Amino acid sequence: MRLSAAWRSAYALALSATLFATLALLPPAAAATEVRVVASFSILADMVKQVGGEHVEVTPLIGTDSDAHSYSPSPGDVRTLSQADVVVFNGLNFEGWMERLLKTSDYRGRKVVATEGIEPLEHAGHNDGHDRDSADPHAWQDMNRAKTYVANIRDGLVSADGDNVADYRANADDYLARMDEADADIRQRLEAIDEDTAVITGHASFGYFADAYGLRFLAPEGLATSSAPSAARMAELIDVIEAQNVRALFYENMASPNTIDQLAEESGLSIAGTLYADALTSEGEAASYIGMMRHNARVLHEALAGRADKGPADD
Repeated sequence: MRLSAAWRSAYALALSATLFATLALLPPAAAATEVRVVASFSILADMVKQVGGEHVEVTPLIGTDSDAHSYSPSPGDVRTLSQADVVVFNGLNFEGWMERLLKTSDYRGRKVVATEGIEPLEHAGHNDGHDRDSADPHAWQDMNRAKTYVANIRDGLVSADGDNVADYRANADDYLARMDEADADIRQRLEAIDEDTAVITGHASFGYFADAYGLRFLAPEGLATSSAPSAARMAELIDVIEAQNVRALFYENMASPNTIDQLAEESGLSIAGTLYADALTSEGEAASYIGMMRHNARVLHEALAGRADKGPADD
């Protein structure tokens, strides 16, 4: 049976409409070209998102509100890493398990050590400047040093994905400008705090913050949140509180509150709030790196400068 011209035209239109509808249901081609990035913990994951934008799919091994010091890789993490195009980790022995995990997963993609090029501070109590195991790994707590993190992440993404170089560079420039603005606000806010003021936090993770912004931080525990202070160390801290100008105690989101509670009870000092060091929160003010840094500065200012103004809006 021969179809009339009108029927042939209608049939062609119907076929075209069906094909168009089918194509509309397919995922966009861009989704398949996203660079798969694995970041070791939540702060790095946020930095990668800021630089990579729509071109990256970021998976943190250690998520928000989770403790990097007590992390142990799982078989699922091995599989996730084996499928990644880029892995970003802090270095300076912060992730002591990383080299073993890379080897186990047979990872062959690009590695970005975020602290590459940073001259690390020594962890208090170590005197050997040549021993990298004694380095304090928390360099992101200084926003000026954190610019090196951003540059290393940018260069790693540029190397892995030549099609979106301009976007990575533009995103990094924008992010660095926002970091400069936040850093200036933090410095202005903390200038109101006396130089001789000391504060006590859960574990020794604020050395770079102290170096950058001029405060003194003391901690009952070492670099790891799992360590517990001895009775002698607790007695020493009580003596320090009495001898020095310790004005407040602070919880730390990844450290046990028990030690701080005990110090508050024995010293009579108040607990002035929670500071964030090693992990972002899933929501709220400290859910981004810049927001976390602004939060810490605000909480310190409110406790130690005696004012409760909120300052600039958090990122």
